[in-house]
Amino acid sequence: MMGGETLYELRCSLQLAELEREGGFAPHISPFTAVTDLGNLLEQAGFNMLTVDIDEIVVNYPGIFEVMEDLRGMGESNCAWSRKPLLHRDTMLAAAAIYKEMYGNDDGSVPATFQILYMIGWKPHESQAKPAHRGSATLSIGDLGKMSELITKKNKEF
Repeated sequence: MMGGETLYELRCSLQLAELEREGGFAPHISPFTAVTDLGNLLEQAGFNMLTVDIDEIVVNYPGIFEVMEDLRGMGESNCAWSRKPLLHRDTMLAAAAIYKEMYGNDDGSVPATFQILYMIGWKPHESQAKPAHRGSATLSIGDLGKMSELITKKNKEF
């Protein structure tokens, strides 16, 4: 699942260009899930022992238009019902200049950051094994240092 910081470079560049050229901005990238919201949703669904891992993958593109072309090809363009249908050409050119200026690499390329979220949760079930009762162990933790001796002794018995 894509995380909330995905494509922050593109989002910021589009917002700044639109503010400058049109006096306001509209979202042009679909919203993504915040890590905290994901954890809360899993918890509300009855999961416990939650783990949410994050990977950030940075892909370099020649420019903003190649980033947007790739997103369109992946089916990741904005899916909001009430989105603004188009961006003016001068706004797009301003966004490209802002993107390159604020985030551009030394080689002229621009980065696009994809935050990938992985989640794991455990939901107890009556069929799962239960922990042993306290004090029911047959070995003590102090015996762990002598483990090789215990294994050798057991093998000799067989």
